[in-house]
Amino acid sequence: MMRKIFIVLLASVLLSFELIAQNYDESKVPSYILPDVLESQNKMKIANVKDWESIRRPEILALFEENVYGIMPKKFDNSNFKIKNENKLSMNGKAHLKELEISVSNNNQTVIINLVLFVPTRAKKPAATFLLINNRGKNNTSPTRDTISGFWPAEQVIDAGYAVAAFHVNDAAPDDKNNYRNGVLRLYPEQLKADNGMKAIGAWAWAASRIMDYFEKDKDVDASKVILTGHSRGGKASLWAAAQDTRFAMCVTNCSGNTGAALSRRRFGETVKVINTTFPHWFADNYKKFNDNESALPLDQHMLVSLIAPRPVYVTNASEDLWADPVGTFKSVKEAEKVYELYNVKSGLPQSIPAINMPFVKPPLAYHIREGKHDMTFYDWAQFIKTADLYFNRQ
Repeated sequence: MMRKIFIVLLASVLLSFELIAQNYDESKVPSYILPDVLESQNKMKIANVKDWESIRRPEILALFEENVYGIMPKKFDNSNFKIKNENKLSMNGKAHLKELEISVSNNNQTVIINLVLFVPTRAKKPAATFLLINNRGKNNTSPTRDTISGFWPAEQVIDAGYAVAAFHVNDAAPDDKNNYRNGVLRLYPEQLKADNGMKAIGAWAWAASRIMDYFEKDKDVDASKVILTGHSRGGKASLWAAAQDTRFAMCVTNCSGNTGAALSRRRFGETVKVINTTFPHWFADNYKKFNDNESALPLDQHMLVSLIAPRPVYVTNASEDLWADPVGTFKSVKEAEKVYELYNVKSGLPQSIPAINMPFVKPPLAYHIREGKHDMTFYDWAQFIKTADLYFNRQ
């Protein structure tokens, strides 16, 4: 018994040492060559939207499915929703609250995604809506509003004239390496046996699309104006969901870091090996082939951002969050500009990462690095709202 305890402690110490030893020195970033987002696998140069949408975009989507996030199932037997609580005078009369259960069945199994939705009562037409993939405590998205935080400032969003909604990741896949199967993956057990099967991140993205299915049926929501939002691991999922599901009008990925918006090949802060070791339940098993082997990846994260074009993407970092590689994140977004240019949608981002608290909010590619730690704050949401206002011509 003592020997087993010693081995566990030693493994923990070694892993902690590896995490501490991660590179935070820009001069030690290895040289790298990014895959060309506008060159197909058979070396064809992509020069127009038609070739992008018919050739290169499907290639890249398939590469991410096979190597990183896993195959996302598209079919299920049935789905329905039920309003379990409603308050038309929530937030002192400013919002109409709906608490819903969205149930989806397949393979004789059912998963229930709980949704909290506030719609501004002053809305004269279906409302544009921010949907959060909540990867923190459920109290952050409490329908009773007994907890008000910058992570999901529903009142701030309602005051800006938007509806605001959230679901918790644990409904789709518990964020735990031992229990992540106890959600969406019960509907698709074949995914667990496949090297390219989706795991938790894929399940969270899948759940976001099922909520979009519901939004298309809710007369209070403008389903053509849904802004999918996520922080950290939730930001990884928001990118993947928006890449998969073009119904999302805009994507916000906040401090999403490695296998989110940051370039993997830079090996700055968190690396592919570290994320696969610490969170083995997030990505397809095939992704582990690239532990300490990022240069062999047939893709990098600029290509994920590119898949969302021409829809807007808002990307953020925080000054104290070097783990998420702010420089590598900004470089990723800049590389994605090439695809937006195919659509004649011009990015206004500067050539190098902007100063702290100097946001660039004009769509299609918006970015800021905020002073502070790895978090999502009232400040961040204020910028997201500004970009949405510009995109939806609400100024």
